[in-house]
Amino acid sequence: MEAVLALEDGTIFRGESAGAEGEARGEVVFNTSMTGYQEVLTDPSYAGQIVTMTCAEIGNYGVSDDDVESKKPHVAGFIIRDESPVASNWRAGGTLRDYLVANRIVAISDIDTRALTRRLRSGGVLRGVVATGSALDDKALVERANRIPKMEGSDLVRTVTTDRVFDWPVEDPGEFGIEVRGRKHLADVIRRVRRLGVVHGVERL
Repeated sequence: MEAVLALEDGTIFRGESAGAEGEARGEVVFNTSMTGYQEVLTDPSYAGQIVTMTCAEIGNYGVSDDDVESKKPHVAGFIIRDESPVASNWRAGGTLRDYLVANRIVAISDIDTRALTRRLRSGGVLRGVVATGSALDDKALVERANRIPKMEGSDLVRTVTTDRVFDWPVEDPGEFGIEVRGRKHLADVIRRVRRLGVVHGVERL
């Protein structure tokens, strides 16, 4: 299925749909990580943003339940150059495409992510729209991109913070405890602390 990325400055990128059907709106940014695309997708700090991966091929090792930073993806949309046709990893529980579709994340592939990254690096982040379909109106998409509220002053923390206090499962009663306070946390931080032999609870402020 065809897909289009339209930026607020009128730039249009045409590619192929790599995730769910529909339309994604947000601030377009880029990430230079060579690996860790699932961690990027589930990182709460990317809420409201359409993330461009600069690494040429994405999805080659699939997705795993052990690689998430939070309970669900938080990106508004996803942009990649090449989508790997296979998920070659014994830990993989599925493909990146299946994960994006299941979580209703609109994504686009087969565009020049280097050209897009240069534009973002030189001119700063831009609001954009990723839409799928065969009869898309470029002008209308650019207009919608310009109507997206700017990130400045947005309270996105409320959309990603936990709504209740919860405890991380205790495996060894002999472990000591430490408490983490904050409106936002990453599951990977909890996992790493636990590897050091620390049990902790999370308390909402």
